[in-house]
Amino acid sequence: MKTIYVIWYRELIRFRREKSQWAGMVMQPTLYLVFVGTGIASAMAFRGLPDGVEIDYLTFVYPGIIGMSVLFTSMFSGISIIWDREFGFLKEILVAPVPRWAISVGKALGIATIVSFQAIVLLALSPLAGVPLTWKAALGILPICALIGFSIGCLGIAIAGRMESLHGFQLISNFLTMPMFFLSGAIFPLHTAPDWLQWLMKINPLTYGVDALRNVIYDGIPTALLMVQHSLAYNVTVLTLFGVVTATAAATAFNKTE
Repeated sequence: MKTIYVIWYRELIRFRREKSQWAGMVMQPTLYLVFVGTGIASAMAFRGLPDGVEIDYLTFVYPGIIGMSVLFTSMFSGISIIWDREFGFLKEILVAPVPRWAISVGKALGIATIVSFQAIVLLALSPLAGVPLTWKAALGILPICALIGFSIGCLGIAIAGRMESLHGFQLISNFLTMPMFFLSGAIFPLHTAPDWLQWLMKINPLTYGVDALRNVIYDGIPTALLMVQHSLAYNVTVLTLFGVVTATAAATAFNKTE
Protein backbone atom coordinates (compact mmCIF):
# COMPACT_ATOMS: atom_id res chain seq x y z
CA MET A 1 0.00 0.00 0.00
CA LYS A 2 2.87 2.39 0.73
CA THR A 3 4.33 1.71 -2.72
CA ILE A 4 0.98 2.41 -4.38
CA TYR A 5 0.60 5.63 -2.38
CA VAL A 6 4.09 6.92 -3.22
CA ILE A 7 3.69 6.28 -6.96
CA TRP A 8 0.19 7.79 -6.90
CA TYR A 9 1.43 10.89 -5.07
CA ARG A 10 4.32 11.31 -7.52
CA GLU A 11 1.86 11.34 -10.43
CA LEU A 12 -0.11 14.12 -8.74
CA ILE A 13 3.04 16.16 -8.10
CA ARG A 14 4.03 15.81 -11.74
CA PHE A 15 0.55 16.86 -12.85
CA ARG A 16 0.60 19.90 -10.53
CA ARG A 17 3.89 21.10 -12.00
CA GLU A 18 2.93 20.68 -15.66
CA LYS A 19 0.93 23.82 -16.34
CA SER A 20 0.76 23.03 -20.05
CA GLN A 21 -1.21 19.88 -19.27
CA TRP A 22 -3.73 21.98 -17.36
CA ALA A 23 -4.24 24.18 -20.40
CA GLY A 24 -4.62 21.15 -22.68
CA MET A 25 -7.24 19.64 -20.38
CA VAL A 26 -9.37 22.75 -20.77
CA MET A 27 -8.70 23.77 -24.37
CA GLN A 28 -9.01 20.40 -26.12
CA PRO A 29 -12.56 19.50 -25.02
CA THR A 30 -13.69 23.11 -25.37
CA LEU A 31 -12.49 23.26 -28.98
CA TYR A 32 -14.12 19.93 -29.81
CA LEU A 33 -17.40 20.92 -28.23
CA VAL A 34 -17.60 24.45 -29.60
CA PHE A 35 -16.11 24.04 -33.08
CA VAL A 36 -16.45 20.36 -33.98
CA GLY A 37 -19.79 19.79 -32.25
CA THR A 38 -21.30 23.04 -33.52
CA GLY A 39 -19.88 22.49 -37.01
CA ILE A 40 -21.28 18.98 -37.32
CA ALA A 41 -24.62 20.07 -35.87
CA SER A 42 -24.98 22.83 -38.45
CA ALA A 43 -23.74 20.72 -41.37
CA MET A 44 -26.02 17.74 -40.92
CA ALA A 45 -29.48 16.96 -39.67
CA PHE A 46 -29.54 14.79 -36.56
CA ARG A 47 -31.61 11.96 -38.03
CA GLY A 48 -32.38 8.39 -37.21
CA LEU A 49 -33.41 9.09 -33.61
CA PRO A 50 -35.74 6.68 -31.80
CA ASP A 51 -39.40 7.64 -31.51
CA GLY A 52 -39.98 10.20 -28.78
CA VAL A 53 -36.37 11.42 -28.65
CA GLU A 54 -35.94 15.17 -28.68
CA ILE A 55 -32.28 16.03 -28.22
CA ASP A 56 -29.92 18.62 -29.62
CA TYR A 57 -26.69 17.35 -31.18
CA LEU A 58 -24.50 19.29 -28.74
CA THR A 59 -26.39 17.67 -25.87
CA PHE A 60 -25.86 14.28 -27.48
CA VAL A 61 -22.14 14.76 -28.08
CA TYR A 62 -21.34 16.24 -24.64
CA PRO A 63 -20.89 12.87 -22.84
CA GLY A 64 -18.79 11.72 -25.80
CA ILE A 65 -16.50 14.74 -25.44
CA ILE A 66 -15.97 13.86 -21.79
CA GLY A 67 -15.20 10.26 -22.76
CA MET A 68 -12.80 11.44 -25.48
CA SER A 69 -10.89 13.69 -23.08
CA VAL A 70 -10.58 10.93 -20.49
CA LEU A 71 -9.48 8.45 -23.18
CA PHE A 72 -6.72 10.66 -24.58
CA THR A 73 -5.43 11.77 -21.17
CA SER A 74 -5.41 8.22 -19.79
CA MET A 75 -3.77 6.57 -22.76
CA PHE A 76 -1.06 9.16 -23.29
CA SER A 77 -0.23 9.28 -19.58
CA GLY A 78 1.59 6.00 -20.19
CA ILE A 79 4.22 8.06 -22.00
CA SER A 80 5.63 8.97 -18.57
CA ILE A 81 6.97 5.42 -18.31
CA ILE A 82 9.04 5.97 -21.45
CA TRP A 83 10.45 9.20 -19.99
CA ASP A 84 11.17 7.49 -16.66
CA ARG A 85 13.10 4.80 -18.53
CA GLU A 86 15.04 7.38 -20.53
CA PHE A 87 16.13 9.32 -17.44
CA GLY A 88 16.85 6.27 -15.29
CA PHE A 89 14.08 6.78 -12.74
CA LEU A 90 12.28 3.60 -13.78
CA LYS A 91 15.40 1.56 -13.08
CA GLU A 92 15.52 2.91 -9.53
CA ILE A 93 11.92 1.88 -8.98
CA LEU A 94 12.34 -1.59 -10.47
CA VAL A 95 15.37 -2.46 -8.30
CA ALA A 96 13.52 -1.41 -5.13
CA PRO A 97 12.34 -4.29 -2.87
CA VAL A 98 8.68 -3.72 -3.67
CA PRO A 99 6.18 -5.72 -5.75
CA ARG A 100 6.14 -4.50 -9.32
CA TRP A 101 2.39 -4.85 -9.68
CA ALA A 102 2.02 -2.16 -7.01
CA ILE A 103 3.98 0.24 -9.25
CA SER A 104 1.53 -0.19 -12.13
CA VAL A 105 -1.49 0.10 -9.82
CA GLY A 106 -0.08 3.28 -8.26
CA LYS A 107 0.45 4.87 -11.68
CA ALA A 108 -3.02 3.83 -12.84
CA LEU A 109 -4.65 5.28 -9.72
CA GLY A 110 -2.71 8.49 -10.31
CA ILE A 111 -4.10 8.63 -13.85
CA ALA A 112 -7.61 7.98 -12.52
CA THR A 113 -7.26 10.85 -10.06
CA ILE A 114 -5.99 13.22 -12.75
CA VAL A 115 -8.90 12.47 -15.11
CA SER A 116 -11.27 13.05 -12.19
CA PHE A 117 -9.85 16.57 -11.92
CA GLN A 118 -10.34 16.87 -15.67
CA ALA A 119 -13.96 15.78 -15.32
CA ILE A 120 -14.56 18.60 -12.83
CA VAL A 121 -13.29 21.07 -15.43
CA LEU A 122 -15.49 19.54 -18.12
CA LEU A 123 -18.57 19.96 -15.93
CA ALA A 124 -18.17 23.70 -16.41
CA LEU A 125 -18.80 23.19 -20.14
CA SER A 126 -22.28 21.78 -19.61
CA PRO A 127 -24.03 25.14 -20.28
CA LEU A 128 -22.39 25.23 -23.73
CA ALA A 129 -24.05 21.89 -24.50
CA GLY A 130 -27.39 22.90 -23.01
CA VAL A 131 -27.18 20.19 -20.35
CA PRO A 132 -28.78 21.07 -16.98
CA LEU A 133 -26.51 19.14 -14.60
CA THR A 134 -27.59 18.47 -11.04
CA TRP A 135 -25.30 17.83 -8.08
CA LYS A 136 -26.31 14.18 -8.24
CA ALA A 137 -25.25 13.94 -11.89
CA ALA A 138 -22.04 15.87 -11.27
CA LEU A 139 -21.03 13.56 -8.43
CA GLY A 140 -21.94 10.51 -10.52
CA ILE A 141 -19.71 11.56 -13.42
CA LEU A 142 -16.52 11.58 -11.32
CA PRO A 143 -16.36 7.86 -10.36
CA ILE A 144 -17.27 6.84 -13.90
CA CYS A 145 -14.46 8.97 -15.34
CA ALA A 146 -12.09 7.57 -12.71
CA LEU A 147 -13.04 4.01 -13.70
CA ILE A 148 -12.54 4.77 -17.39
CA GLY A 149 -9.24 6.50 -16.60
CA PHE A 150 -8.00 3.58 -14.51
CA SER A 151 -8.81 0.93 -17.12
CA ILE A 152 -7.52 2.90 -20.12
CA GLY A 153 -4.51 4.06 -18.05
CA CYS A 154 -3.64 0.43 -17.33
CA LEU A 155 -3.86 -0.27 -21.06
CA GLY A 156 -1.44 2.59 -21.75
CA ILE A 157 0.90 1.32 -19.02
CA ALA A 158 0.82 -2.20 -20.47
CA ILE A 159 1.77 -0.84 -23.88
CA ALA A 160 4.45 1.52 -22.57
CA GLY A 161 5.96 -1.22 -20.43
CA ARG A 162 6.84 -3.16 -23.59
CA MET A 163 7.97 -0.19 -25.69
CA GLU A 164 11.61 0.83 -26.00
CA SER A 165 11.05 4.19 -27.70
CA LEU A 166 8.70 7.13 -27.51
CA HIS A 167 7.98 6.87 -31.23
CA GLY A 168 6.82 3.27 -30.93
CA PHE A 169 4.46 4.10 -28.08
CA GLN A 170 2.94 7.00 -30.01
CA LEU A 171 2.30 4.81 -33.05
CA ILE A 172 0.55 2.09 -31.05
CA SER A 173 -1.43 4.48 -28.85
CA ASN A 174 -2.65 6.54 -31.81
CA PHE A 175 -3.63 3.34 -33.59
CA LEU A 176 -5.84 2.40 -30.62
CA THR A 177 -7.24 5.71 -29.39
CA MET A 178 -8.75 7.03 -32.62
CA PRO A 179 -10.78 3.89 -33.44
CA MET A 180 -11.85 3.61 -29.78
CA PHE A 181 -13.13 7.19 -29.87
CA PHE A 182 -14.92 7.05 -33.22
CA LEU A 183 -16.45 3.63 -32.46
CA SER A 184 -17.67 4.56 -28.97
CA GLY A 185 -20.96 6.15 -30.00
CA ALA A 186 -19.54 9.51 -28.94
CA ILE A 187 -20.30 11.36 -32.18
CA PHE A 188 -23.05 9.23 -33.74
CA PRO A 189 -25.65 6.86 -32.23
CA LEU A 190 -24.89 3.15 -32.26
CA HIS A 191 -28.23 2.17 -33.79
CA THR A 192 -27.64 4.35 -36.88
CA ALA A 193 -24.45 2.50 -37.85
CA PRO A 194 -24.34 -0.51 -40.23
CA ASP A 195 -24.56 -3.95 -38.62
CA TRP A 196 -20.85 -4.73 -39.02
CA LEU A 197 -19.93 -1.38 -37.47
CA GLN A 198 -22.35 -1.93 -34.58
CA TRP A 199 -20.51 -5.17 -33.82
CA LEU A 200 -17.20 -3.31 -33.56
CA MET A 201 -18.80 -0.67 -31.36
CA LYS A 202 -20.20 -3.29 -29.01
CA ILE A 203 -16.76 -4.80 -28.33
CA ASN A 204 -15.26 -1.37 -27.73
CA PRO A 205 -14.97 -0.80 -23.94
CA LEU A 206 -15.23 2.98 -24.33
CA THR A 207 -18.74 2.51 -25.74
CA TYR A 208 -19.87 1.42 -22.29
CA GLY A 209 -18.00 4.30 -20.67
CA VAL A 210 -19.77 6.87 -22.86
CA ASP A 211 -23.10 5.09 -22.32
CA ALA A 212 -22.55 5.17 -18.54
CA LEU A 213 -21.89 8.92 -18.74
CA ARG A 214 -25.13 9.35 -20.69
CA ASN A 215 -26.99 7.40 -18.00
CA VAL A 216 -25.88 9.96 -15.42
CA ILE A 217 -25.91 13.16 -17.51
CA TYR A 218 -29.33 12.52 -19.11
CA ASP A 219 -30.94 11.73 -15.76
CA GLY A 220 -32.67 15.11 -15.79
CA ILE A 221 -33.64 14.92 -19.49
CA PRO A 222 -36.31 12.18 -19.86
CA THR A 223 -36.48 12.28 -23.68
CA ALA A 224 -32.68 12.00 -23.96
CA LEU A 225 -32.65 8.87 -21.78
CA LEU A 226 -34.09 6.98 -24.76
CA MET A 227 -30.61 7.30 -26.34
CA VAL A 228 -29.06 5.21 -23.57
CA GLN A 229 -28.24 1.66 -24.67
CA HIS A 230 -27.72 -0.16 -21.35
CA SER A 231 -28.34 0.32 -17.66
CA LEU A 232 -25.73 2.08 -15.52
CA ALA A 233 -25.03 -1.13 -13.59
CA TYR A 234 -24.39 -3.06 -16.81
CA ASN A 235 -22.01 -0.41 -18.17
CA VAL A 236 -20.08 -0.18 -14.89
CA THR A 237 -19.78 -3.97 -14.76
CA VAL A 238 -18.29 -4.10 -18.26
CA LEU A 239 -15.85 -1.28 -17.44
CA THR A 240 -14.83 -3.00 -14.21
CA LEU A 241 -14.12 -6.27 -16.02
CA PHE A 242 -12.13 -4.37 -18.63
CA GLY A 243 -10.19 -2.66 -15.83
CA VAL A 244 -9.33 -6.02 -14.25
CA VAL A 245 -8.04 -7.31 -17.59
CA THR A 246 -5.94 -4.22 -18.34
CA ALA A 247 -4.63 -4.02 -14.75
CA THR A 248 -3.47 -7.63 -15.07
CA ALA A 249 -1.83 -6.83 -18.41
CA ALA A 250 -0.09 -3.77 -16.90
CA ALA A 251 1.19 -5.78 -13.94
CA THR A 252 2.45 -8.51 -16.29
CA ALA A 253 4.24 -5.93 -18.43
CA PHE A 254 6.01 -4.53 -15.38
CA ASN A 255 6.97 -7.98 -14.13
CA LYS A 256 8.71 -8.66 -17.45
CA THR A 257 10.47 -5.29 -17.57
CA GLU A 258 14.23 -5.46 -17.11
